[in-house]
Amino acid sequence: MTPRRRRRLARALQYALIAAVLLALALAADWGRIAESFLQLDIAADMFPDVWTAFGNTIVYTLLAFAFGMVAGIPIALMRVSEFGPYRWFATAYVEVFRGLPALLVLFLVGFGVPQAFPGLQYPGGVYGQVAIGLGLTSSAYIAESVRAGIQAVPRGQVEAARSLGMSHTRTMVTVVLPQALRIVVPPLTNELVMLTKDSSLVFVLGVTTATMELSKFARNELTSTANATPLLVGGLLYLLLTVPLSALARRLEHREDRR
Repeated sequence: MTPRRRRRLARALQYALIAAVLLALALAADWGRIAESFLQLDIAADMFPDVWTAFGNTIVYTLLAFAFGMVAGIPIALMRVSEFGPYRWFATAYVEVFRGLPALLVLFLVGFGVPQAFPGLQYPGGVYGQVAIGLGLTSSAYIAESVRAGIQAVPRGQVEAARSLGMSHTRTMVTVVLPQALRIVVPPLTNELVMLTKDSSLVFVLGVTTATMELSKFARNELTSTANATPLLVGGLLYLLLTVPLSALARRLEHREDRR
């Protein structure tokens, strides 16, 4: 048997094995119970249009946290590669702390710990401001590391050429290196946006109201009131409506970057 035929036979056997496993699972499943627990169309219909408020809040929370993460993360990345030691030490500590702490704990500290330490403190935007800062702090640490990697991926010769033209280190980083680094790290930044979309489900720790609850909290409330898991399925599908296109965009950007 030729190598080509062996590959075809091996591929056919793999497909047959996968089909057999899927068939066995389909035959073993209790589809009646699944439909009763997850596929109650009347319950799903009752979630609309209220669920769109939670869906919109999820998008807003994600974008606010990502914006805060970018605004804080880029300076931290520049400090990480700075020639000034104290900047590097502070940035390293910042990244290690906020990458090491769970996002839920950071949200709790921002929402309850900081106001207790500073009585009378009011976040701009209320819950939205708390989410932007709480999730943004964690996000900024990951964004800083991605941007730092992008900065270090820029050819050293471009930095030397800019410095030879009389540019300062700061101007070289801001006008020559950083624009190229940001283009390089667009795919991981898109992945970070996907992670923030899912992390927005942690906002419940802040005690949101009906007007400010996000998708996951809304689905859990509906689960409690209906004693049925259909709301969780609807919530999951709406999350996929956000994350699948973003993931596809990240893959496309990665492939385009690889071709350069």
